[in-house]
Amino acid sequence: MICVVGMPGSGKGIFTDVAREFGYDILSLGDVVREETLRRGYSKKDCGYIAEILRKEYGKAALAKITVDKIKNPEKIVIDGIRSYEEVREFSKYYRCYLIAIHSSPEDRFKRLMKRGREDDPKKYRDFLERDLRELSFGLGDAIALADKVIVNDSDVESFKNKCRKFFQEWENNV
Repeated sequence: MICVVGMPGSGKGIFTDVAREFGYDILSLGDVVREETLRRGYSKKDCGYIAEILRKEYGKAALAKITVDKIKNPEKIVIDGIRSYEEVREFSKYYRCYLIAIHSSPEDRFKRLMKRGREDDPKKYRDFLERDLRELSFGLGDAIALADKVIVNDSDVESFKNKCRKFFQEWENNV
């Protein structure tokens, strides 16, 4: 099982797109939060709030606890959107996990989020920084710091895709 961590807009989605090219299933923890937000009758704009509630209810490994039963093929799966090292520990109770961190500068990430334009993406830089601080309060920085490998996304999309492809080629040759 490959787990992916990175700040919003770092390039986790591109990493998972490349993973699909290599035949991996993707389980997005962000999608789990969005589903839970709607299930509870809130707007997608309230995802951050619901993520905080879930962590109060279930602890820092909340999303892993909620999703562990949804995993069908742990040999060929990427868990997208790890937010705490506790989530990795929770998955590790059941599967062998390898943690990848995707890193990108705040300036690049904000530009990408503005271009992406998802409903829950911040529109102002101040809101972007507040979201980053909320994400870091979940323990995201610890997960990034403890990653088995870091892939830096500091150039164009195609160059980053090539870095990701290289990772998967090496991974599949060594596993």
